[in-house]
Amino acid sequence: MAALAVACFGFGAAFLGKVAIEGLPLLAAWLFGGCLVQYTTAVMELKDHNITGGNVFLFFAAFFMLAAGLSTLSKFFMIKFGMKPAVMVEGWMWMAGAAFLTVVTPAYGKANAMIFILVIFVDVVLWMIVGVDTGWYGGPAVLKPIIGWALVVTGWIGIYMAGAALCNTVYGKALYWIPKPLIK
Repeated sequence: MAALAVACFGFGAAFLGKVAIEGLPLLAAWLFGGCLVQYTTAVMELKDHNITGGNVFLFFAAFFMLAAGLSTLSKFFMIKFGMKPAVMVEGWMWMAGAAFLTVVTPAYGKANAMIFILVIFVDVVLWMIVGVDTGWYGGPAVLKPIIGWALVVTGWIGIYMAGAALCNTVYGKALYWIPKPLIK
């Protein structure tokens, strides 16, 4: 969850217009670091027979982190060499990611309510990114700030949940409140 928060904060800043062209390689570097964490977590979750967490972490490692990091670097070099990135292709790629996460969202009904809300939040954000990148709806000027702030909020939820899970596990009791699952 903490690695997801790093990506959410970085993308949030980018969508809010806070990341200059010179910041794109740095954003990519942090995404590559997050990819290592997400991939490792995915493997551990799958070994523990957590199909939902393992598959979603693997998805985030591959596409939200690695592919997005490579894309960010590609955009940087394209812009530096006078080319305009055709981001419409990314909209089509994000469509697959948004569809996958949307389809598996009900599996998170068995997780705590905050994680379920976080996943729904990310579903909505990914579909907005699809719309902006493909040009299908909402001009970038309208949706980008909404996407940016939604990602920042998602990042804070991820930070809280990561800290709560770690501290509650270490102490063997609830130091931080975590809501119950929606579905038993």
